[in-house]
Amino acid sequence: MITLAAGLRLPTNGLDYAILALYFVVVLGIGFAARRSVRTSLDFFLSGRSLPAWVTGLAFVAANLGATEILGMAATGAQYGVAVVHWYWIGAIPAMVFLGLVMMPFYYGSRVRSVPEFLLQRFDRSAHLLSSVLFAFAAILIAGVNLYALSIVVEALLGWPQWVAIVVAGLFVLAYITVGGLSSAIYNEVLQFFVILAALIPICVIGLKRVGGWDGLTASLEKSHGHSFLTAWDGTGIGEANALGANWLTIVLGLGFVLSFGYWTTNFAEVQRALSAKNLSAAQRTPLIAAFPKIFIVFLVMIPGLVAAVVAPRIGTEGSGLTYNDAIPLLMQDLLPNGVLGVAVTGLLAAFMAGMAANVSSFNTVFTSDIWAKYVKTGREDRYYLRFGRLITAIGVLCSIGTAFLAASFSNIMGYLQTLFSFFNVPMFVVFIIGMFWKRASMKSGVWGLVAGTTAAMVNYFWIYKQGIIAIPTDQGANFVSAIVAFVVGAVVMVGVTLFTEPKPAAELAGLVYGTRSPGLAEPPAEGDDAWYRKPALLGWGAVVIAALCYLPYSF
Repeated sequence: MITLAAGLRLPTNGLDYAILALYFVVVLGIGFAARRSVRTSLDFFLSGRSLPAWVTGLAFVAANLGATEILGMAATGAQYGVAVVHWYWIGAIPAMVFLGLVMMPFYYGSRVRSVPEFLLQRFDRSAHLLSSVLFAFAAILIAGVNLYALSIVVEALLGWPQWVAIVVAGLFVLAYITVGGLSSAIYNEVLQFFVILAALIPICVIGLKRVGGWDGLTASLEKSHGHSFLTAWDGTGIGEANALGANWLTIVLGLGFVLSFGYWTTNFAEVQRALSAKNLSAAQRTPLIAAFPKIFIVFLVMIPGLVAAVVAPRIGTEGSGLTYNDAIPLLMQDLLPNGVLGVAVTGLLAAFMAGMAANVSSFNTVFTSDIWAKYVKTGREDRYYLRFGRLITAIGVLCSIGTAFLAASFSNIMGYLQTLFSFFNVPMFVVFIIGMFWKRASMKSGVWGLVAGTTAAMVNYFWIYKQGIIAIPTDQGANFVSAIVAFVVGAVVMVGVTLFTEPKPAAELAGLVYGTRSPGLAEPPAEGDDAWYRKPALLGWGAVVIAALCYLPYSF
């Protein structure tokens, strides 16, 4: 079960609840303010493609910075130590840069409304429909994870019954997305980004002070957990044993390439933020701007996990009464005074709602534009799809509540999410990457690549790993292997199918395959976009270099 320890009730008072109430009022106010800009379905689903890069960039990183990541990565830090940096510096930054520099010109230039719609243009209707259904299903599952985790945390920390937490959070997300569409979600995500920082920074600062600063923290951890707990790569040689259950090859290929690129380049909950940007340059800069805070956010989730491993040395062990997921709530209870505690609770709830809202807003777009409008009710007036988008948003929230309890069988929040990514995002990534860089890839290869990759990942996880046919030490290690298997099998099947089926006519591939151009790619830069500090290449490679330099202190 994803549970927190019993005894973690926070000593909240009226000041803390006043801060929380003020936040909810502001959230709803942003939703109603955004409603004035929603006149068409494009406004509702993609903010009319009108937002500046700094807004979409912060929303991009906030949509990923859900509380499942905050709690899950702090838990990973408490369990595995500094190895948590892999999920950021190799498991996020290169893929975010690749999305901005290579893939966004295809997405934005083709004027698609969603990631699955790109597959319709590159392959055929069968690949489009299957990817739409898979993505819609995955979005609801992931939104459900956020709701379930929220209810567990709120029950433990504030004493609210689970159903109250689920209904309150679900209704607020439903209200501001239904009223203001994607613009409401994005502007709230910008607010939530700063609220989350305001919650995490005091925990880190006060936590470090409690354990004697960084030097005191590292000295205590080296004594209790060994030097490898403070390094990123120690013990990751092939054949060596380590707590993470993964060697450098599975980290680099499984996490750094397949899982990472599969998530960041095809997950519409993220890409949708970039598609809402006002022009191609802003769309490219969206994930690149997001990469810079992403580099350093790891410290805000890793440090609480490391501090928790010092102040509660038996955390996660049998009989301790504490799970690794308790790391941040434990520090909130022990370290934060009232007022600051209210900000921290608000930040945690903001993170949950950011993660849920990102998936619900992407779900309503895919279901309306890619399933309903193309296969069920075609050719209706735009106002009809705007009304239906609001209706399916409500249905999506209700479905998220229903799927929330599927997360209960996983002992680690991030383990569950990584499993979903290996099942759904990785197969879609292999279809995208081959379709973008190989003109010969046939129309039918797309759907068979999706089927093969998804099936292979599930077989590896539920049969080969769970049945013990091949010994893999941890769920995380199994997820890395599943991702690699899904990528390889999907790629092999795509190549095989292509050899026996017809390719798409070259005239229909303009702007969809690397080396070709479409009218959207010829868009002139807006005023100021040609400034040197806005060059996508500079931003992208700058982020990669900084991430690589950050690795150095933790590599020896």
